[in-house]
Amino acid sequence: MRFFYYPGCSLEATAREYDHSARSVCRNLEIELAESKDWCCCGATSAHSLNHLLSIALPARNIALAQEAGADIVAPCSACFNHLKRADKTLRENEKVRREVEEIVEFKYTGAINIYSLLEALVNIYGLEQIAARVKKPLNGLKVACYYGCMLVRPPEITNFDRPENPVTMDQLMSRLGAEPKLWSYKTECCGAHQGIVNEKFTTRLVNTLLEMAVEAGAQALVTSCPLCQANIEMRRNRTCTLPSFYFTELMEIALGVPVQKIWFKKHLINPLPLLESLSLVG
Repeated sequence: MRFFYYPGCSLEATAREYDHSARSVCRNLEIELAESKDWCCCGATSAHSLNHLLSIALPARNIALAQEAGADIVAPCSACFNHLKRADKTLRENEKVRREVEEIVEFKYTGAINIYSLLEALVNIYGLEQIAARVKKPLNGLKVACYYGCMLVRPPEITNFDRPENPVTMDQLMSRLGAEPKLWSYKTECCGAHQGIVNEKFTTRLVNTLLEMAVEAGAQALVTSCPLCQANIEMRRNRTCTLPSFYFTELMEIALGVPVQKIWFKKHLINPLPLLESLSLVG
């Protein structure tokens, strides 16, 4: 199985541990990630508010690279996934914009490339049962709140992935890995990342409501697929809250028996190692 891997800007910087674990998991599952060294920013999160045509042309350039490589795109970042899907839908349905973008990017859009989030590719394309068959160290005793955020499942006419109000894909994956996903009603509530700099008080309130609800549901940790959400949650939480947050691929690494490099967990602002060690999930 082979995909065109689009890491996006966050996985090159603040979410390097996500990139590391994503690549590690895919190697373990024998999934080839073909990354072009010439990819560009998808335009999240400001391009669409400044220049609509640019907000389509930027992700379209990456679609062009995937077309050339002859492989479907897999994007770990929820925002990148959303912007790529939005651009692809526009190119499919709006002939006028498509012609403009084709001229700017210097390619001919074919519509042959599919775009998947990494979570979608692993669960729906590779398969839950195939992942479960490779589990070597079940995440026994770990209680998690799966947090999807805004951009992975909404708007549904763009993302076409899971249920927009009550998605279950990550919950199903965590169950197969041996963890216990808790029921809670905040899995798609906004964390306020888009307001993180201009309105810190607003963002802090949203983040801490999420964390309070996760704790109330009985979770020991949050699990997410979005680097913007993960960073925002760790930066804007009340200092008294020590609930760690994981990228889902970090927990997959452990469950698949990949040797854990603790240096990557130390990139988290809330150290998750005490929780993992208390459950004997890492040594």
